Amino acid sequence: MIPFIRAFDFAYGRRDQVSPLIQRVVCDNPGPFTLTGTGTYIVGRPEDGAAVAVIDPGPMDTTHLQALLAAVEGRTVSHVLVTHTHRDHSPLARPFADRVAAPVLAMRPPVRQVHASGTLDEEEDALFAPDTILSGGERIAGDGWTMTAMATPGHASNHMAFALAEENALFCGDHVMGWSTTVVAPPDGNMSDYMRSLDAVIATGFSTLWPTHGAPVTDPAPFLVAYKAHRLEREAQILARIRAGDRTIAEMVPVLYAAVDQRLWPAASLSVLAHLIKLVDEGRISVNEPPGLGSIYAAA
Repeated sequence: MIPFIRAFDFAYGRRDQVSPLIQRVVCDNPGPFTLTGTGTYIVGRPEDGAAVAVIDPGPMDTTHLQALLAAVEGRTVSHVLVTHTHRDHSPLARPFADRVAAPVLAMRPPVRQVHASGTLDEEEDALFAPDTILSGGERIAGDGWTMTAMATPGHASNHMAFALAEENALFCGDHVMGWSTTVVAPPDGNMSDYMRSLDAVIATGFSTLWPTHGAPVTDPAPFLVAYKAHRLEREAQILARIRAGDRTIAEMVPVLYAAVDQRLWPAASLSVLAHLIKLVDEGRISVNEPPGLGSIYAAA
């Protein structure tokens, strides 16, 4: 079982000092995929005059913009960093960066794609354009802090985490969340990439993980072992359903996700599709056409 962490102390718009070098301001955009809302991180010393970085400014929300401007007042924002371009993370980056005269850094935005369901990926921030494009390995530094960009594709093809050297911490965006498993939804989400990225995070041995939504993971090693085991178990369950005679995702989801809120079943269907694409690529199952939500699957 994954030792989920769903409760933490916060108030919308309040600047909380959550570690010596980290402050957090939570946006009032709760939901089934954001938990209590988007947590924007301010990295750097808290005193006036210090240079700080701001990670994931969040959705286009005027109240949150004002809260962030108040939170950094008296300090210089040297970098605005974005983990990925979903609409709960990146749209406020440009308005905030313009107000504080800082550059926006992120991976290259993906080309908008059509989901296997036939609809556009509406979660994508189509207007996002960083000033500096990151690819992983870049060093980003300020007064008393040093971060390294760490490419973690999977949840999104352009997902980037940021490792804070002074606290051996990782700002992991949506790659790992303390309160839930991460959605991996094709066409932009990719399960093979996700598992490789997860292994890279496990191998690094961080002391703390700071997801954009919810509480930090303060004991990452056992948490990540359980997180990976869950994915492998889900893969095994999907293979078992196919061997039991299920041929479509619509047959699998009500069985595999019987205990999950049905509002999340469309996202669950895309997660199953991500696993199936991986299994097809590995030659472990066959499919009658390019893998999609309506395709027919069978044991290889």
